[in-house]
Amino acid sequence: MIQLFHVSKYYEGRLALSDVNLHIQKGEFVLLMGASGAGKTTLLKLLFGTERPDEGQILVQTRNVARLAPSEVPYLRRTMGFVFQDFRLLPKKSVFDNVAMPLLVQGISHHDIRKKVVDTLKAVGVEHRKESRPAMLSAGEQQRVCIARAVVTGPIVLLADEPTGNMDPQLAGEIIELFKVINARGTTVVIATHNRQVVDQVKRRVVILNQGKIISDDGVGR
Repeated sequence: MIQLFHVSKYYEGRLALSDVNLHIQKGEFVLLMGASGAGKTTLLKLLFGTERPDEGQILVQTRNVARLAPSEVPYLRRTMGFVFQDFRLLPKKSVFDNVAMPLLVQGISHHDIRKKVVDTLKAVGVEHRKESRPAMLSAGEQQRVCIARAVVTGPIVLLADEPTGNMDPQLAGEIIELFKVINARGTTVVIATHNRQVVDQVKRRVVILNQGKIISDDGVGR
């Protein structure tokens, strides 16, 4: 499903990832742990194709991400979802329109878009907010909308960067339960986090990064 071979990434001469080797099987739930600056976000960006490795190879669903032409990257992303820590919802669009955006880009019919969006909003518990603007939502509701937007296309892989950042324990627990449900339906989930509560709640494979290197991998599912 996901394979990294001797991957390194530099930013202005600084090593962000160093000789990373990682294999993630289809249907796994993997947590990337580490302090700020450990390389977690960089690794997710490489998987999503927003960054390219300076060394090594990355295979996602047999595609070599490092060698994709710019025109091919959108097709890779259609099979992936990304949940951002800072939400990145369009402030002037309703919840419905925010979640519908990836489907519009794919040229899905308006009839199918309505059904998919409503079904997905129901699944994450915010259907009653579909006409609201992001500013009217709580942090937890905004994150649920972000998750809905990421999964409305039925991605094979779901990536999330600190999805419970700045949330109280109860709210963080509710968000992680959503990811567990999504994973149980067959989606491969990779979450970057520094929150130990997430690790305790998920009880799945944990990969720990430090200064751009993998220093621990419990190996579950490999």
